[in-house]
This record gives sequence, structure tokens and C-alpha cells, in this order.
Amino acid sequence: MTEPQFRGIYPMLYAWFDGTDRLDRGANDAQVEGCIAAGVHGLAVGGLASECNKLTVDERRDHARWTLEAAAGRVPVSVTVSDNTVGGQIESVARAADAGAAWAVLQPPPVKSASEEELIRFFGAVADASPIPIGIQNAPEYIGIGLSNAGLIDLNRRHRNVSILKAEGTGLYIGRLAEDSAGVFTLFNGRNGIELLDSLRHGCDGLIPGVEACDVESRIFEHLAAGRGDEADREFREILPLLHFLMHTIDHLLCYGKRLAAWRLGIDEVHDRGPAQVPHPVGMAILNHWSRDLGKLGQ
Repeated sequence: MTEPQFRGIYPMLYAWFDGTDRLDRGANDAQVEGCIAAGVHGLAVGGLASECNKLTVDERRDHARWTLEAAAGRVPVSVTVSDNTVGGQIESVARAADAGAAWAVLQPPPVKSASEEELIRFFGAVADASPIPIGIQNAPEYIGIGLSNAGLIDLNRRHRNVSILKAEGTGLYIGRLAEDSAGVFTLFNGRNGIELLDSLRHGCDGLIPGVEACDVESRIFEHLAAGRGDEADREFREILPLLHFLMHTIDHLLCYGKRLAAWRLGIDEVHDRGPAQVPHPVGMAILNHWSRDLGKLGQ
């Protein structure tokens, strides 16, 4: 089996807003610089942690373009597209590719009753029109719809450009998927890295976590890749309570994870786009306790 083209830690970038509820390009530039300085292997933009469900089509495309311009080819960038039509996804992928995206991830349309065959046709039509490798976000726990392992394998058999998966699940799920698919996919997990080591040890080529601990997660990846499993285990045990606290729900992550990322990036204030979860003093106390040993990103 050949070395995967894409591997490592690709933090999913937050969408930052200013005091007038517009996307804040300056904050996004600071986020890109902080992540690259922290040693990440790539960047991801446009997913659930990027609040794709709260952005207009133009805002989603601007967020991706700004990220690609700020990254300037220093690391590969994955762009998630969440348009609800085949034509919309084809256009978003084409725009991302033209701006320099290395690969794109497709989210399923929000039709929970769609059959596997319908989803395969949807994803396949987008993949066939794409000039860059295509991944699928298979996250039924968070999106409410997804494909079985057999469906994903059939999708790849019929559309070879679908060669990457962001398959969010437990280490056991990842191990079974890796076994069933026999290496046809470059495999990433998400879930903010709470399954980091189990995923990497049982079939994952990388993870797409949040921004707030991407430096620690990148070090853990490098430790494991270099055969320093004990050191990887030690650092993971130290960061896991924080990751576990942050990953209760996507709304919870956006509330507390974004505030931690803001502090680590030197962003002065978090402006939420409503409706949004409001931080509670107890939640902030827990966040501050488990993040107390973290410093500024990239320093």
C-alpha cells in the first residue's frame, strides 16, 4: 500500500465574526498563522465547527478563499462543501480547487430519508466533476444521515475520485471500516480528537480535530509516527479531559472551544452568531481548569 498523499492533523477552522456579525478576515488570518506555527500538517475549513449551517453560500466560499490565501501553499487545505444540491457542490468544489484547495469533503444533503443509492448518486455526480480528490464526511451522529461501510466502499468502486473519508466514530468503528475497505481510502477521524490514538493505531492516516489543542495533537501524531508510543500516550492522557469536555455537542464545542482558541490565538473577543449556546460560569471554570497548562498557539 502506498504512502497516503494526505496525513496528519488538519484542524477544522472556526468562523470568526466581528461586532457587526460579519465574517472577520483578520481573525481568520490570525487563526491560520497560529495553526501553521503550531506545527499542523494541514488545515480544514467549511465543516460543522466552521458553522457552515449559519453561513450563507457566499460566506462559506469567502471563508474557504481567505483560508487558502492566508495559507499560501504552506500546508495543504481541505475544503468541506455543504451545499444541498449537486450543482451547488460542484460549483463550490470548483471554486475551492481554483483557489488552491488540495482536496474537498462533501457533506450529505439534509434528507434523512434518502437511500444509500440516492446518496451514492449524489456524491458520485459531484466527484466525477471534481478536479481534486474528494472525501466524504460520514457523521450520522452529528448530521443525521450517512452511508454504511458497504455503501462507502461501493461509492469508491463506482467513483474512484472518492478516495478520502472523514468518518467520525469510535476507534472500534474506525478499525472495522479500515479492515472492510482494505486501504482504498485515506482515512481521517474527527470528534475533536477524543479517539486520536485509537484511530491512528487502527487505520487512520490523520484526524480533523478543533483548533484549540492542535499543537498538542500534532505533537502526539509525530510521537506515534516516530515510534515514541509511550510519549504519545503520556501527552494524550494529559489533554484528553479537555477534549472530552469540549466534545459534548457541536454547539458546546462552538461555545467553549472557540473561546479557548481565541485566547490561544490572541483574539480579543468572541462574537457569536446567534442562535448560539451561552457560556456558563461553571463551564468556563471547567474549561480553565483543563486548559491551564496551555499557552499561546505557536509559541
